Amino acid sequence: MSSGRRFRALVLKESLQVLRDPSALLIAFVMPPLLLFMFAFAVSLDVSHVSIGVVMESDGPYAQSLAAAYAGSSYLDVTPARHRKQLELHLVTGELKALVVIDQEFETAMRDPQRAAKIQVLTDGSFPNSASFTGGYAQGVFNNWLVGQGLQPEGGVILQQRFWFNPEMDSRRVLVPGVIAIVMTIIGTLLTALVVAREWERGTMEAIMSTPARMPEIIFSKLLPYYVLGMLATVACAFLGVQVLGVPLRGSLTALMLVSAVFLVPALGQGLLISTVFKNQFMAAQVAIMSGFLPALLLSGFIFEIQSMPKALQWVTQVIPARYFVDALRTVFLAGDIWPVLLVNMAWLLAVGALFFGLTMKRFRGGLD
Repeated sequence: MSSGRRFRALVLKESLQVLRDPSALLIAFVMPPLLLFMFAFAVSLDVSHVSIGVVMESDGPYAQSLAAAYAGSSYLDVTPARHRKQLELHLVTGELKALVVIDQEFETAMRDPQRAAKIQVLTDGSFPNSASFTGGYAQGVFNNWLVGQGLQPEGGVILQQRFWFNPEMDSRRVLVPGVIAIVMTIIGTLLTALVVAREWERGTMEAIMSTPARMPEIIFSKLLPYYVLGMLATVACAFLGVQVLGVPLRGSLTALMLVSAVFLVPALGQGLLISTVFKNQFMAAQVAIMSGFLPALLLSGFIFEIQSMPKALQWVTQVIPARYFVDALRTVFLAGDIWPVLLVNMAWLLAVGALFFGLTMKRFRGGLD
């Protein structure tokens, strides 16, 4: 039998095995939309409709005007009070995320050009991210109100922010590209980690190795079906993200598919390396989750910025393929086909993939002892 026919036979055998494996089909076609919708709707980094209290210790027209400005903000849900004691318990219990106190000296300060009008903002520091956003919103409403009164904020500087690539600051637009990276990591690493381990458990690896098939043929015949599954999952997730969740795709479909195809090289290589080391499916799955899924979720920049991590962890992320894939996907979705960024990420992905495949081939040549 020629090498071409032999390779096609091996690919057909592996494809039929995938189609007959309910767990593989579940991971490839059911888990991606579930993860996509879970992260899109259940996980949100946005802070909107924040419950705050506005304490008006002053009863003058300026204080009433400022309180009305807070009540009119679409980001805030305001509970008014006359004394802070009335709302402090609500702040402690978490019902309110902040208190804005307009004290008795506020009206006097507003009428005196030599004095700067100030307010006090008390936030719930047990949730640092929410506290930071809430404090910023409260300060922003106050600064805008001062400008509306023909006054300058303290310091005489007005800060106007502009957000590139995601002007609405919608966290869903950032999360969905990251979810695609997580999905493809699962398909590429977890599924292929079970391939060779399953052959050893079923006792069929010895039979395959006794055939005239060469090691590269065995390896790539096992990877090709999962490669196709990964690309199909990418298309499905991108379609759902754009058409259902409303995430813009500012780049081209060609760039998206090219980046995804390159990412599957290290993802499949990592999974295959795991499957050559561990001959038990349970162990292979555990190692794949620990070395593939969890780092992709926590150390890829998907949720936590890499620059804010300790230096040691930043070095560890250098060998995590999802790090480069997340960056490339966010570039394609939010910025467009910025090839200098995409090419650098793809180069790193190929380098990590070459490392994994090199170790896998060395392990195979060792006879899988």
